[in-house]
Amino acid sequence: MNLPTITLRALEPEDLDELYAIENDTEIWDVGHTNVPYSRYALHDYIAHASADIYADRQVRLMIVSGEGSAVGLVDVVNYAPQHQRAEVGIVVKKPFRNAGYGHAALQAVIDYARRFWHLHQLYALIDVDNETSLHLFAEMGFIDGGRLKSWLFDGKNYHDVCLMQTFL
Repeated sequence: MNLPTITLRALEPEDLDELYAIENDTEIWDVGHTNVPYSRYALHDYIAHASADIYADRQVRLMIVSGEGSAVGLVDVVNYAPQHQRAEVGIVVKKPFRNAGYGHAALQAVIDYARRFWHLHQLYALIDVDNETSLHLFAEMGFIDGGRLKSWLFDGKNYHDVCLMQTFL
């Protein structure tokens, strides 16, 4: 696959509208850990105070930017555990940019960065077992099935199992 050119960068104040749209997209709430809308004020405050330092914040949120300069999505690296040198990774690619390789490119960039600069031993993702697209993406990028967590995500009506996908750096 010929991956698109992307960069990952820290959030800027100008990203507020993009972040607001992604965080308040109810279609993706079921695959993540949030189920309430965020206010512009809360997101503005987050952008203003996040250090983009995984060691200080135990998380990093990065904007995925295409080679043409468009914001195409977000990468979250969260739940950093320094003692165990691992962190959870999540990716959201905006609808108009899905299935164009941006998820692959972003995940590869995160893996490279985690290995080279954060010196992590492991990245993992918790993916709904019904989210075939994400499971396929992570498997293609070398993540292995580390097991199933039963009834892990609740969509307001039903509980869903998740697959723990892991890669060792």
